[in-house]
Amino acid sequence: MYPLFESKRGASTYYLTRIIFLRGLSALYFLAFLIAYQQNEGLLGNNGLLPVNQYFFRLKEYVNASKIHGKQSISPLECFLQFPSLIWFLDFQGQHVFHYMQQCALAGMTISMVIFIHGRSNAIMMIVLWLLYFSIESFGQQWYAFGWESQLLETGFIAIFLVPVLAINFHDDHIAIGKELGHVKVAIYAYWWLIFRIMIGAGLIKIRGDYCWRDLTCMDYHYETQPVPNPLSYFFHYNVAWFHRLETMVNHIVELVTPWFMFLGNRRLRLANALIQISFQLVLICSGNLSFLNWLTLLPSLTFLDDEFLLHNFPMLWEDHHRHIVSEIQKNQERSSSTESWSISFIFSKLTVLINYIRSIFFVLLIAFLSVPVGRNLLAFDGKQAMNKSFHNFKLVNTYGAFGSITKQRTEVILQGTLEDISDPSIDTNSQIEWKEYEFKCKPGNVDRRPCIISPYHYRLDWLMWFTAFGSYQQHPWLLHLTAILLSNQTDTYESVYDLLESNPFNATHPPKYIRAEHYLYEFTEPARSWFQRSGIDSLSQSSGDTGTWWTRKRIGSFFPPISLDNMSFQNFGKQAGFTFPKH
Repeated sequence: MYPLFESKRGASTYYLTRIIFLRGLSALYFLAFLIAYQQNEGLLGNNGLLPVNQYFFRLKEYVNASKIHGKQSISPLECFLQFPSLIWFLDFQGQHVFHYMQQCALAGMTISMVIFIHGRSNAIMMIVLWLLYFSIESFGQQWYAFGWESQLLETGFIAIFLVPVLAINFHDDHIAIGKELGHVKVAIYAYWWLIFRIMIGAGLIKIRGDYCWRDLTCMDYHYETQPVPNPLSYFFHYNVAWFHRLETMVNHIVELVTPWFMFLGNRRLRLANALIQISFQLVLICSGNLSFLNWLTLLPSLTFLDDEFLLHNFPMLWEDHHRHIVSEIQKNQERSSSTESWSISFIFSKLTVLINYIRSIFFVLLIAFLSVPVGRNLLAFDGKQAMNKSFHNFKLVNTYGAFGSITKQRTEVILQGTLEDISDPSIDTNSQIEWKEYEFKCKPGNVDRRPCIISPYHYRLDWLMWFTAFGSYQQHPWLLHLTAILLSNQTDTYESVYDLLESNPFNATHPPKYIRAEHYLYEFTEPARSWFQRSGIDSLSQSSGDTGTWWTRKRIGSFFPPISLDNMSFQNFGKQAGFTFPKH
């Protein structure tokens, strides 16, 4: 067997690396567009929780107000430069914003599927994908306000420089096999810089943040209190204390030590770092449902795995023509161009090389310039380190970080409705009234329900419900809009909103008269007497713990009191927040 980290040749090549990387990136692009297409109608549609048409006009007003003189006509380009989206050019009057968002999602799925199947792409296709996703993200409001959105955009932007300008097949590009690797390596190095910033940023935000990262106790809480646990989170949570300390220490090593291997100029260390980072992300994928964040973070580490590594350690993946192309690339790296004759193809080849050379210089200077505020942030020059922040509108180079603080207790907001009239003040709403609970797709609710397995898919409403529990309903007006929709029980008009839920406990002819939100403390049930009693397939597919439930819960208090649609204060709140609440 060929040695894992050895190389018989000098310079590394990345022909096969690009194929794997592009397939991975296109798969994540497809998934991101799919999530948008399936969920955006309930989240951002005309009858959604945060209608995008209203947001569109607010952004236009903001752009107009930001002009020096104000109150002047603004152009689609001015709006695009502040909030990048093709929709400014497609529908500047804002009549069909959501329709074009859905069209962007469909187009993105189509292009990303073509790239995934073919394993090749060019700069034009990658620019279009990047702009299509930006067109959705710019209008996504709270549903898209998380670090993996800007991370996907930055990853996609670098990919524009990883591929030829026009040619689809890398080996058909007229710059001759192997000679395009100069600009390819620039993109490869950009991905190395990206994964370095992601990991160092995540490590530093932890060390500077929650004390539990310094006393190595954070993993005592994380698996139970993370946004959306999966079934394995339960077993990870009940590991022994010393193992949790070891987990935390390994986390610090992976995030703060091994990323520096890329600067040491040693191929073995770079490959070791890649395998460590990939393994680390795979463990995180198994331990919870963190959207497509970990899958996306895994991608840049693949660029450390050069052709030699892939050919000799995974020979079953490559056909003979792939081996032949890599061999030709490596030979041509050592061939002198002085022996080539002047011809049309030779001149075109040189012209293409010149274009790639120019765009590589531009790319290097751009990344270097935009990395300055990111570096300042990592070093906390302004007194503290910001987490998941973009320093410019196009989000080309960003700062990242995750779980700078760890929630020590898991609290959930549970929506409950009743058919009964509770206007009588003598009625005890907690004991004399039957309250039926709304179940969400994935977030904890029913204590008997097994935690879901969805990663890399992502339920945006469930994720926001986790954040909602940390604040108040006044900070999340969309929650009361959801409540008004549920009170109306108009399942036809608001079908897309109901599709975001797992179940509706009320039928169409009997809508709830009141809905309230209760605040509960959730904890995993105590483990069974033996881990082996719980480690089989049946335990993962059914329930958990000696009690037959996965969770225990205790009521903390009311998140908001019982509300009906004829409550004027409720209706006024909706108007002030810009919503049109349905009425009976």
